[in-house]
Amino acid sequence: MFSKKLKVWMKGKIIDFEEAKVSVLCHALHYGTSFFEGIRAYKTKKGTAIFRLKEHVDRLYNSAKIYRTEIPFTRDELIDAIVNLIKINNLEACYIRPLVYRGLGALGVNPFNSPVEVMIAVWEWGAYLGEDAITKGVDVKVSTWTKIAPNTLPAMAKAGANYMNSQLAKMEAIVDGYEEGILLNAQGFVAEGSGENLFLIKDGKIYTTPYSSSILPGITRDSAIKIAKDFGYKVIETSIPREWLYIADELFFTGTAAEVTPIKSVDRIPVGEGSRGPITEKIQSELFSILRGEKEDRYNWLSYI
Repeated sequence: MFSKKLKVWMKGKIIDFEEAKVSVLCHALHYGTSFFEGIRAYKTKKGTAIFRLKEHVDRLYNSAKIYRTEIPFTRDELIDAIVNLIKINNLEACYIRPLVYRGLGALGVNPFNSPVEVMIAVWEWGAYLGEDAITKGVDVKVSTWTKIAPNTLPAMAKAGANYMNSQLAKMEAIVDGYEEGILLNAQGFVAEGSGENLFLIKDGKIYTTPYSSSILPGITRDSAIKIAKDFGYKVIETSIPREWLYIADELFFTGTAAEVTPIKSVDRIPVGEGSRGPITEKIQSELFSILRGEKEDRYNWLSYI
């Protein structure tokens, strides 16, 4: 959990948590003009290592660019800030949250007159969907809320405003007794979870939804695809009908927070045997072995600090 004793990087400086403040008239607070990343650092046999740091920072810049927002720091400056912040807070493993936002300026829908500011925080964070989720899986439901459609909000941008859509699905799932929700896109096909990409396994083939299904271009998703292909599995990016969820052999979520989390049921219908499947476990095990430094980092995913 986040501790108020931790240091925060804000506007180019390391400061105490209590000093990290924004105005109540901050543009992001009123209009959702923020862009963020979720990154993890892992404790390995060789020390602390950040998972795919460059790719996450690149995605942050892409998200801002889609919304015509220029980040007032270079990529290298943000990478150095993240590394230094972890060192200063003396964390061996942590979650990393860079946030780009529009600060105090002119209130109104037009964001251009509000300054672009950047904050980075780090804290210890365990399993996102519960401590048993990684091995036992989670119960999910198909949400009554539809994923934001093309030409409404850009799903490829990791923007704060977009996640109001995710919050609706997440809250509905929790209130209805599930751990997570799956959103369908505007065409009625599967999109993704509230904060995770989705994979489906049927007859030894692995399917996942394409970018055209209004999904975030997940970095853990990309990692799972690379691992699966190296194992010799066929990975097919295609539209997934809702009913495939009910007859799948295996389902799993991927994401920085969720990592690789099996899905054991959808709408109370068991997935396969109702437990983590063998292909899911194989991909999961391989990824964790790399992240913990137990296997060679053959993809060059880890940045040691």
